[in-house]
Order: sequence, then structure tokens, then C-alpha cells
Amino acid sequence: MDSRGRHKQSLGQTEINWDKLNKTKFYVVGAGIFTGVTVALYPISVVKTRLQVSSRDALEKNAFSVIKGLLKTDGVPGLYKGFGTVITGAIPARILFLTALETTKVAAFNLVEPLKLSEPTQAALANGVAGMMSSLCSQAVFVPIDVVSQRLMVQGYSGHATYSGGLDVARKIISSEGIRGLYRGFGLSVMTYSPSSAVWWASYGASQRVIWRLLHHGTESDRAATSEGKIVLVQAAGSIFAGATASCISTPLDTVKTRLQVIGHGKRPTARQVVKNLIADDGWTGLYRGLGPRFFSMSAWGTSMILAYEYLTLVCSR
Repeated sequence: MDSRGRHKQSLGQTEINWDKLNKTKFYVVGAGIFTGVTVALYPISVVKTRLQVSSRDALEKNAFSVIKGLLKTDGVPGLYKGFGTVITGAIPARILFLTALETTKVAAFNLVEPLKLSEPTQAALANGVAGMMSSLCSQAVFVPIDVVSQRLMVQGYSGHATYSGGLDVARKIISSEGIRGLYRGFGLSVMTYSPSSAVWWASYGASQRVIWRLLHHGTESDRAATSEGKIVLVQAAGSIFAGATASCISTPLDTVKTRLQVIGHGKRPTARQVVKNLIADDGWTGLYRGLGPRFFSMSAWGTSMILAYEYLTLVCSR
């Protein structure tokens, strides 16, 4: 067996090399899987966004009251405001993300292997670099989607404008601010999602290895005899830990970014002003508005996505 094969086994049975994937199947099956996950978990994003942009005197103070208000005024469709925009843009964005993730992960593992670090540390470094780079590559697509979809999520809520759809939002933004209006908060998005992605993937890669060691499955031969059910549980536990870590670190930046992106034309506070207003209204806890839904969102999204991702790389491997 060559060094690449030994490296793959030493890093655990779920690592699938990019050059071993059927790319066409990977993208086609992946689009279907991630679309299904988005449908199931999208309402969490709507609730989180509304909590983050709510005014001080808003009636909805928690996730349950937001859900109740949406169902009362709009029914179930209210939980899917902006969904069409997200699902349309998510496919090219996801393709960029997955391509960058897989190719960068291979290169990162090759770079860290000569350092002779422990397996969890190698996994954390390689996955962290891959997560950060893939997020950076996909922000060019993700940010305009975020700006448009978030305005649709909060339209008519707490004094925000109403729109007839995603195209109406984009048209009004471009007419008042130009194309750069679609990239409002781009810097904060990069500062939020890239480190968050790095932390998530690093935590996931390292925690999996630690859990395997705690289960006394430290070698590839031990893991080869492990049931699929136990593998899924380890992956799920690792993704929940990763979601908790990333959400606690990134929520303040995400709150500021979201408020900047949904504020209409004519009212353009700086990031510093947004922070000052949040602290004035709620103290430092204001920066953690929507932490509960964001934690649940990142954990649920992460668990669903990683299981789908691991399944996808498995069924698409040649």
C-alpha cells in the first residue's frame, strides 16, 4: 500500500480522497441531499434572523414567540420566507464549497503529515484550513444570497420593508446602492463564516478522533470492525460538539452582520454603531441575540450535513 493509502487509513475510515470520487455523481447526488436538508431545517434560520434584528420593543422575545407569530400571520409558508432565493443560489455555492473543501483537505493533510503531530491535532489543522478556505471561496455567492434572503425573512417585521420576492429585493438594492449593495457586510461575512467554518471543521475532525480513542478504537483495524451505527453516532457527537464551539465563538459577529445586511437604504450605521446600539439596548448579551436558535441551527445543520456529506463521499467513491 502506498503512503497515501496508509495516510488515509491512519486518519480514520470515513476519510475519502478527492481523487477517488465520482465527481458527476458527487455533485448530482449532493445537490439532492443538501436541498432536502435545507427544506427540513430552513425555518430555524428564519427564526434566528428575526431574533437578531428585532427592535427593543418587539413582542417576540424568544424563538417560540417568533414561530407562533409567523404561523399566526402567514401560516407554514411564513417559516419559509426567502426560501426560493436560498435554494436557487445554494446549489452553485454548495458546489464551490464542497470542491474547495475536498481539494484543500487533501493538500492540507499532505502538509501536516510530515509534522508528526498527534492524529487529533493533524485532523484539526487540516480540516480547519480546508473549512476556512472553502468558506472564503464560496462567500462571493453566499453573501448576495444572505442579503436578499434575510430581507425577505424579516419583511414587515419590526418596521422592516416588504417585498414581492427575491428579484424585487435585488432590484431595489441595486437601484439604490448599486451591485455593492448586494455585498453589504461582505467583510463581516468573511470574518464570521470563514473562522466559524474553520472552527467547525477543526472541532469536528479533532473531536471524532478523541471520541474514537475514548471508545478504545484508536487504530484503523479497530475502526474497520466498528458497526455503521456506532460510526454515525460518533459523527453526530462530533458535529454537535463542533456546532456548540462554532456558535459560541461566531454569534456576536453573525448578529452584527445580519443587522447590517437587513437595514434599508438611508439608514446605514457602521458595524461599531450596531455594536453600541446592541449593548445600549441589552448589554453585552445583546451580541448573543439568537444564540439558542443559532446553536441549534449549527448543531442540527452540522449533524445533518455531515452525515449527508459522509454518506455522499462514501457512495460516490470509486
